[in-house]
Amino acid sequence: MRRKRMRLDGQTAYYHVMSRTVNGEALFGDREREVLRKMIWQVADFSGIRVVTYAVMKNHFHILVEVPAEVSISDEELVRRYRRLYPKPTPWNPMPAEVLEGHLRDNSLEGMDLRKSLLRRMGDVSWMMKTLKQRFAMWFNRSRDRFGPLWCERFKSVLVEGDRWALRTVAAYIDLNAVRAGLVSDPKDYRFCGYAEALGGSRMARAGLSVVDKDLAGYRQTLYGVGAGEKAEKCSISREEAVRVLEEEKGKLPLSVVLRCRVRYFTDGMVLGSPSFVEEQVQGDPGTRPKRAHAMSGTDWGGLAVGTGLRKGLFR
Repeated sequence: MRRKRMRLDGQTAYYHVMSRTVNGEALFGDREREVLRKMIWQVADFSGIRVVTYAVMKNHFHILVEVPAEVSISDEELVRRYRRLYPKPTPWNPMPAEVLEGHLRDNSLEGMDLRKSLLRRMGDVSWMMKTLKQRFAMWFNRSRDRFGPLWCERFKSVLVEGDRWALRTVAAYIDLNAVRAGLVSDPKDYRFCGYAEALGGSRMARAGLSVVDKDLAGYRQTLYGVGAGEKAEKCSISREEAVRVLEEEKGKLPLSVVLRCRVRYFTDGMVLGSPSFVEEQVQGDPGTRPKRAHAMSGTDWGGLAVGTGLRKGLFR
């Protein structure tokens, strides 16, 4: 049964979303990852959703997004967003932005229908992910003379509390993807993640990470452990040994070490935040048995909890 996606109606909400290729095949080289990186920014801008950070890998991608509370959008802004997503007519979307602008200005029946249709796609993470995955799959299949599905599933999402510590922890997990995969030893050297793009001077990437920390140097301490100096920025334990300690011995390790392992809380936890926030989100209909938040194990998570009790393969 498909799990219901949590939503905070009337409030700014944060989601960690991710999707994987069919069979987890490593289909994306540098060119494909660069195209997907650009599409993430393009589609998010169209949707009115802020990208906090992201990581594009060889067979999957992660994005931490900020979905604003419902706001009014002017026709001028609708046209700007439309032009961002459709800079020129295509066979599947032949209407130029100038034609849309005319319909909206005249407030014709067609203009009202177009306005309603576009507004329905704004500020909705499901619409954003659907648009992103469809557009990239079409580009990928054309570039490879390929047909058939590219993605193995709809997408996974975890609702994240808008608390700076919760957001910073999830962001660090995302930016460390390439380190976990053994592609780089430092996320600043991986060009397809938000942290590296922010260090490279991208205004949008810096604005995104400012949600979790105003100072990139402060955020780097989360990536490597508070107080970690330049000479100490290497893990003193292998990922294999870390997993053994975490799963076989049920032990605890420093947060910066655990974040270099695969942690299913971030992809399958349903809701992540303080226990009170999690419990508020997971409650069912009145009269049903109350549900509880589940504490996270393996390190000192600063009081974070999740909405599902994950037991097996937590760190693999």
